[in-house]
Amino acid sequence: MTITTFSSREFNQDASRAKKAAGKGPVFITDRGRPAHVLLTIEEYRKLVGDGARIADLLAMPGTEDIEFDPPRLKDRPRPADLA
Repeated sequence: MTITTFSSREFNQDASRAKKAAGKGPVFITDRGRPAHVLLTIEEYRKLVGDGARIADLLAMPGTEDIEFDPPRLKDRPRPADLA
């Protein structure tokens, strides 16, 4: 993987060269010498963000339907706090 750095001015003048460089690795785009943006191919971006699983799907825990769960009933109820 090759990391390439472009200044904002270089990027604005030759975006196609930056896109080609992104095919070989991330391209850092700097503002006043400091990294400000990163250009990645869409494939690399998707690797970073994962498969996009939804939280509801993850919490559903498929394959656990056969597990029995019968929690005991609570016998002692909590008493209200005495704030006097």
